[in-house]
Amino acid sequence: MIDDNDRAWMREAINLAKTKGTAPQDTPIAAIIVLNGRELSRAVNETEETCDATAHAEMMAFRGAGPAHGDMDLRGATLYSTLQPCGMCTMASIWAKVGRIVYGAGRGDVHQMYFEDRHLDTMDFIKDAFRNDLVLEGGCLRAECAALYFAPGDEVPVDEQGNL
Repeated sequence: MIDDNDRAWMREAINLAKTKGTAPQDTPIAAIIVLNGRELSRAVNETEETCDATAHAEMMAFRGAGPAHGDMDLRGATLYSTLQPCGMCTMASIWAKVGRIVYGAGRGDVHQMYFEDRHLDTMDFIKDAFRNDLVLEGGCLRAECAALYFAPGDEVPVDEQGNL
């Protein structure tokens, strides 16, 4: 269940996302990994800056959290993300063994360009994983997070859509 502590961390993530800019074209996606109340890592989407399709905010946060924790096993940690993690980031969450994913805007709150599949929801990866100890909670500060991104009905030029 999302509580005040989760909302506080999500506000941190929203503020971090805004450091990339406030227009949807800036891809202001942010992630923070917290373990036992201590921040292990925080990151923003760096795909354009690094020319690396895997440099999503969550992936960059995982890259920082392992060394900060001294182990790639992040059991008990919470991943906060301003946007529902994509398939790659969801699978990385499973492999990193985070205990919980809390996200703001979900698939239905934003333009389809943020997700790679028409029918497969990244939540399906969680439901079908061998692990049954990963908690997924969406909608934390949903409206504030969704405001960072293109909305479902927005007309986004094809050349700006990363999934086409």
